[in-house]
Amino acid sequence: MGRGDKRRQIMHAAERLFTCRRYHEVTTDDIAQAAKVGKGTIYRYFKDKDDLFFQVATSGFDELCRLLSNKVPEDAPFGEQLLDACVEIGAFFDSRRELFRMMQTEGSRMYWCRKKLKERWLTKRMMLITAVAEILDKGVKNQELRSDIPSEVMAHYLLGMLRTHARDLDPAENPRQLDQMLSLFSSGAGRHGR
Repeated sequence: MGRGDKRRQIMHAAERLFTCRRYHEVTTDDIAQAAKVGKGTIYRYFKDKDDLFFQVATSGFDELCRLLSNKVPEDAPFGEQLLDACVEIGAFFDSRRELFRMMQTEGSRMYWCRKKLKERWLTKRMMLITAVAEILDKGVKNQELRSDIPSEVMAHYLLGMLRTHARDLDPAENPRQLDQMLSLFSSGAGRHGR
């Protein structure tokens, strides 16, 4: 098995454990056993349990960026790109619910962490913001979105809406929720003509 495969194997085992037990309840012995590797193998790829946890939690940002790059056609019209991006992000949040929860928890915890760790977290998160902002830039350029708000700010708001959609709303109750969310994002909540 290659180095990358072994690393992924450890990360998948750690993700399963971290999402079903509290951080302090998971030991590196538990992770090694679940990954079917020696404990020393973990330390070839990760400094310590904190580093492994951090890398598992931030892997979602990398995965989302890859999804946007691979699944959202660059030459599609803006509206189609925006919908495709939201569908991909929503599907990721839905299919990787435990990792999504871990990312949320870790994001909240980051504000209390060491400066260096917080900077690493923000750098990873910014990759996703930038990927979404690049799509929104096309809407600004085509005058389909406002130009007075930076695309990165709009990306933060859109991702916040998608997180709320994934965390708090049940699509079975209203199958049009994604369309409504996109309408709210694109047109606002105010009544027209006011």
